[in-house]
Amino acid sequence: MSKQLLKGNVAFAEAAVRAGCEAYFGYPITPQTELLEHMSSRMLELDRVFLQAESEVAAINMVYGAAAAGVRTMTSSSSPGISLMQEGFSYIAGSEVPVVIIDVMRGGPGLGNIQPSQSDYNQVTKSAGHGDFHPIVLAPANVQEAIDLTVLAFDLADKYRTLVFVVADGAIGQMMEPAELPPMRELPVERPSWALTGAKNRERNLVNSLYMGVDNLEMLNEKLQTKLSIIQQEEVRYETQFVEDAEITLVAFGTAARVAQTAVKRMRDRGLSVGLFRPISLWPFPEKELAEVAQKSKGLLVVEMNAGQMLHDVRMVAGIHKPIKFLGRMGGRIPLPEEVEQEAEAFLAQLVAAH
Repeated sequence: MSKQLLKGNVAFAEAAVRAGCEAYFGYPITPQTELLEHMSSRMLELDRVFLQAESEVAAINMVYGAAAAGVRTMTSSSSPGISLMQEGFSYIAGSEVPVVIIDVMRGGPGLGNIQPSQSDYNQVTKSAGHGDFHPIVLAPANVQEAIDLTVLAFDLADKYRTLVFVVADGAIGQMMEPAELPPMRELPVERPSWALTGAKNRERNLVNSLYMGVDNLEMLNEKLQTKLSIIQQEEVRYETQFVEDAEITLVAFGTAARVAQTAVKRMRDRGLSVGLFRPISLWPFPEKELAEVAQKSKGLLVVEMNAGQMLHDVRMVAGIHKPIKFLGRMGGRIPLPEEVEQEAEAFLAQLVAAH
């Protein structure tokens, strides 16, 4: 199919439609409201379910119910709305039903503002609801990846019966770029065997996250941990540029990675040996792959649009062995390539002097 000019939020929505999303429940919040608006027309055109709930809390529980019935379902929101959905995320994880969530992040804490930020990193990778679980978390850096990773999210959610987040800052939600949409998938004719579809002529199914006995709840948790271990082995995604000869490697995701990529290109044009490591799966985090890259570099410069949330994961992987420096902008501000260049050059000079 040919490329067309698409806004990020519209790309997320249309990708979900074409991936076979059968039911969408959500609540408007900037900077992702265009996603909900697109779903409100497209889902009705296709005789699928769209419902604007009275709140984010209501929306995630409607998603939970639809997912339990074996329906490909999703919601979308932005940072404060994602916070309100936390309890529902945990119930969904404990019940092992597949759900896709699009999080278009904005500045915080509190209501903050509607500018782009990456300050939901900890919320989605570390604490997306109470209990011992992790959702899969995918981070696009452009509109085409917003499409591709949304389609992938539905497949991974079904494969592992789990929550999958696609997280992007508000800049990606609002920007327009040429991108190619996938063909429309056929909707499934039959529901999964575990789904709540009525128990006529078969044993009843049970979708539940309440286990009063410690033995049964521990068994569930052990099952979840086994699943998470498989996901950690099979679903790591990342991208590298110029890391083979890099004296320092920049580590960034999403829009921050786009800025870092521009800085890397400029510096390499001036003969400086710098590279870029971009996590695409924020969970599972590409720990082994980053450790291998770190071994080749003198140091790592982490660039984020927050106070240093991914920085903690980078330190866990490489901080014992390599110097790590951080450049972060907060409150919805995007770092400029010139800032990244300046920080990288100063760091490189420091490392060279130390050797």
